[in-house]
Amino acid sequence: MGAFILSACEKEEKAAETVQAESKQLWTCGMHPEVIVDEPGNCPKCGMKLVPVKQTGSQPAATQTDGQAQQKKDGKVLYWRAPMDPTEIYDHPGKSKMGMDLIPVYEGEEAVGAGGTITIDPVTVQNMGVRYGKVERMDFSRLIRTVGEINFNEDKLYDINTKISGWIENLYVNYTGEIVKKGQPLLEIYSPELVTTQEEYLLALKTRKLISGSSFESIREGGESLLESTRKRLIYWDIPPSEIERLEKTGEVRKTIQLRAPAGGMVVERNVVDGAHVKAGEKLFRIADLSSVWVHASIYDYEVPWVREGQPAEMELSYEPGKTYQGKVAYIYPYLREKARDVHVRLEFSNPDLDLKPGMYVNVQLQGRTIPNALVVPSEAVIRSGRRNLVFVTREPGKFEPREIRIGEEGGPGNRYLRVLSGLLEDETVVTSAQFMLDSESRLQEAIQKMLEERRAGNQPKPEQPAHQMEEMDQQQSEHQHQMEGMEQKQPEHQHNMEDMKQQKEHQH
Repeated sequence: MGAFILSACEKEEKAAETVQAESKQLWTCGMHPEVIVDEPGNCPKCGMKLVPVKQTGSQPAATQTDGQAQQKKDGKVLYWRAPMDPTEIYDHPGKSKMGMDLIPVYEGEEAVGAGGTITIDPVTVQNMGVRYGKVERMDFSRLIRTVGEINFNEDKLYDINTKISGWIENLYVNYTGEIVKKGQPLLEIYSPELVTTQEEYLLALKTRKLISGSSFESIREGGESLLESTRKRLIYWDIPPSEIERLEKTGEVRKTIQLRAPAGGMVVERNVVDGAHVKAGEKLFRIADLSSVWVHASIYDYEVPWVREGQPAEMELSYEPGKTYQGKVAYIYPYLREKARDVHVRLEFSNPDLDLKPGMYVNVQLQGRTIPNALVVPSEAVIRSGRRNLVFVTREPGKFEPREIRIGEEGGPGNRYLRVLSGLLEDETVVTSAQFMLDSESRLQEAIQKMLEERRAGNQPKPEQPAHQMEEMDQQQSEHQHQMEGMEQKQPEHQHNMEDMKQQKEHQH
């Protein structure tokens, strides 16, 4: 009984000495934290000036109130920890790995609460720079920013060619980029085949007139058929009906025929010169109507669900900031580009002043679809590990509850919010900064709580070693024993080799 009382007194004296040691100022090196001394000076390794070590953990005895000191004196010491490394835990007083006195943690000071809630001193919370945000409801959308390239509107591109072979007699388009109007003459072409067909048409007209009074119906029908086939040949060569009517009235065969613009626009390709010979089907010009243009933009695969055909689009030129153009999403291509891992989106914009020129790069904004009254949380409040999404909910000042949630799309003002599918309620307060420090503290306190539960169950570690070092010590002892057994097996073989060498030496002598 006396020994028990003496042991208890010794523990109380050691605890008091340790608490008193907390107020002692220690010094360390900023580059070599393993250097810990009890007086200022220079680092023995690099020569830098030592800096004072900030005291952590419980308040020094000199600064504690009488009530706090009495509470600690009456309380039971749960465990001892290193002042510089809270994960270094012992069940007895002594020195840490760094040679510092261990700090006692008393009953009632453990910070793990019900449901995993952790408690942190308000001063520490302020020093950590903890900021907060609200869980709220809003009309949730996403603003997609990307870049695009202006292209021709493919619905308003026209290729000009001829269906007969011939020579260019007169060329009215002088350069690429010239603006032409619908019906404007582009060139005149001479074709012997065209001249022959005109003459055949005039001959068919005369023949029909001569046989129109014939009493034989088959002869009259033959004349009509010849005239009609010749007329169709001219039409199939794109000879305008007005030119055919002129030929019928005047009976004059023209050497050349004019090709006219089928639509107004800009000549973007000019492949002929005056006097050149061209073949049937050869492309002579390309005309582009630039009154509207297409913009091809790229979006990532995770942004595709936000975009729908017909949605508004906004565009801005890099050299003309502040001026925006309004358009719409015309088409979403149904495949993913393999190398870029993105999807092409085609936008359509009006271009009445021809300011938008094909080949320009532009900045594009797409306003995605809206999810009404969605529950959202600030994106910076969520810790995403890949397997789970964690937030810290504030219960009251200094108390935080780690909570796993399910999240959806990212969007909202500035794309700074995440849609909450489950795990949070409206108007709850969450931590938006220093979450990783809180997560580390939560894991540490959870590990301490498990150690205390094991101790209460009788599974406490040996008093000479910290709890987290037991498995490493057992593994090292096992490896050491295995190495010793291997050395014992090699020893007889070594002795046998020595005897053989000795016998050989005697034989030589």
